[in-house]
Amino acid sequence: MAKVLLIAEHDGTSLNPSTAKCVACAAEISGAEIEVAVFAESAGAIAAQAASLDSVSRVLSNEATANRGALAAVLAPQIVAMADSYDYIFGPSTTFGKDLMPRVAALLGVNQISDIMSVEGERVFKRPIYAGSAVVTVEAPAGVPVVATIRTASFRAVGAGNSAPVDAVDVSADIPDHTRFIASETGKSDRPDLQSASRVVAGGRALGSEENFDLIYKLADKLEAGVGASRAAVDAGYVPNEMQVGQTGRIIAPDLYIAIGISGAIQHLTGIKDAGTIVAINKDEEAPIFEVADIGLVGDLFNVVPELTEALD
Repeated sequence: MAKVLLIAEHDGTSLNPSTAKCVACAAEISGAEIEVAVFAESAGAIAAQAASLDSVSRVLSNEATANRGALAAVLAPQIVAMADSYDYIFGPSTTFGKDLMPRVAALLGVNQISDIMSVEGERVFKRPIYAGSAVVTVEAPAGVPVVATIRTASFRAVGAGNSAPVDAVDVSADIPDHTRFIASETGKSDRPDLQSASRVVAGGRALGSEENFDLIYKLADKLEAGVGASRAAVDAGYVPNEMQVGQTGRIIAPDLYIAIGISGAIQHLTGIKDAGTIVAINKDEEAPIFEVADIGLVGDLFNVVPELTEALD
């Protein structure tokens, strides 16, 4: 029976939704036994959430002061120390996973498979290349563990009706002392998280200023949606980097995505290709975004967006 070690992503108190999507991917491997590893300073609540995920057979809880902050340099040696028992080692294709999994692959001396979007066989997967404009089928060599990141936008999260056992583990690994966690500073928002929101409203460079981005926030608040932005809007300084949607930002799959003043460059389209319904508002009727939009509205966003926001009252 194939064994999968899935590295849980969390913020120190709760499990990130990306983990449930990675479990969905792992569950597509025929006969796979899925174990989730939680590395944290205090893992109790996080491990309990992981144990509730359907298809998970066991949760491994590794509590250590060094695991505070989930640093890739600290976690990778511990994961490698556990790797001998597993055929697959998976992590999410998020900022966390993109930082961690290449280190794991390098320490194991294997090639990483990035952005798995579907499972075609025991060691055969599909992944996007060229900013999502093409999809390739790759086969991992036999005899070595498959180290991979999962494109979470391509999978629906599994349910949470399970009660898998949670086992405490003590991993003996050579953890480097050149990297240590000091503090984490993140922006606070009452809006849904961009990565997991079912509805997202995003703005582009056409908004013209940070102040004008308030139009996006007001519409998003009416829809109880997350807020995103194009790379051009981020580069112009309208919004912070963590709001960027696209190949070099967040790859998301909301049920509804509203793109306002976004032209539709290929790197942006890569981040939204798995969205359910795409709505585009742009005054340029030739904008590439209309080629992928399910609903398109040609018009001046400074007139259209306030009218739409008011209509939602």
